[in-house]
Amino acid sequence: MNKPLISLAAAFALTTSWTSPLAAQDEPAGAPSPNEIVEGAEAEDWVSIPAEDLLVMTLAPASDGTEREVVIQLMPAPFSQGWVKNIRTLARTGWYDDITVNRVQDNYVVQWGDLNYDNPEADGEPKLLPEGLKVMDESDYTTSGLLSVPDPRGRPRMNYHLGAMMMRNALIAANGEVPVPEGFEQALKSGDASSVKFEKVETGDAYAPLTSIVLGWPIARDFAEGGRKSSGVWPVHCYGMVGVGRNYSPDTGSGAELYTVIGHAPRHLDRNIALVGRIIEGMEHLSSLPRGSGALGFYTEEEAAKRTPIVTVRVASDLPTAERPAFEYLSTEGETFARYIEARANRRDPFFIVPAGGADICNIPVPIRRAGE
Repeated sequence: MNKPLISLAAAFALTTSWTSPLAAQDEPAGAPSPNEIVEGAEAEDWVSIPAEDLLVMTLAPASDGTEREVVIQLMPAPFSQGWVKNIRTLARTGWYDDITVNRVQDNYVVQWGDLNYDNPEADGEPKLLPEGLKVMDESDYTTSGLLSVPDPRGRPRMNYHLGAMMMRNALIAANGEVPVPEGFEQALKSGDASSVKFEKVETGDAYAPLTSIVLGWPIARDFAEGGRKSSGVWPVHCYGMVGVGRNYSPDTGSGAELYTVIGHAPRHLDRNIALVGRIIEGMEHLSSLPRGSGALGFYTEEEAAKRTPIVTVRVASDLPTAERPAFEYLSTEGETFARYIEARANRRDPFFIVPAGGADICNIPVPIRRAGE
């Protein structure tokens, strides 16, 4: 079984150059750490996140008066766009204002929403939802077919099928097996992998045949019979990801209740709940909240004082320019990110003794920073 779970960018870089765990031991001490690689990235390696894709959630101040602000990045197309549109509507109508954190389950999730909506301790009338919210289907948890998305800076990029093919050849190259298949070079130039035969490769991931990182987001995919076409592509539940609370199927949630992962990645939730974004700043304000003692970590009636009020939630593009946060992520389609991935899979900086030879998809956090830092 092949162990490495690496990004498309890393697979691309490693089709011609792969450093195995054994070879890594021969390199001199003091090889750069993943953080050092990120710190050395050039300005052109960073991609701006549109303000329209950012939510600014202001919590009530902490008991010592410390202000608490959380910034959420919403998922781009083609994933979860019905829910994302609902979330923008809920924010712009002020619906999220004065809701609360209602559930904090240790090593699992923090959940927030209307206290009187579908909570065990609800004793009042729920807030009326704004008109025009979309109702999503369970099939919308995944994207079917090939995932072909444009580079945010307007440059040509490969589609997901081609990326998977490149990953396969990187793994094959590491073992010195078969040569690059016929038609691969032309597919690389054209971005069309339809003529290249793809063979399913075991990656060691218990939840999906293939995992990767596309446009800065961790994703997984399945394969239709024959192993050449995708039967589904979906985002995965890593630490800090934001999802939509829902009731029993067929309910898919509107976006009025949201949660974020604060513990070990609950990948069993993939394709069962809509993922709509991730926390990119202020995670400590949520992960450190007192745990609830009720069922599933809900606060009981006696724990009402533990409930954290959410004062406002705003789309960043609606804020005055001076108050608008600006963030950027390290391009996951570049050589710097490929080196970062490889360094995380095979740590050689002085503390480490044995390179792992691979990295779980949720152990490859995409670097994000405030613009200009």
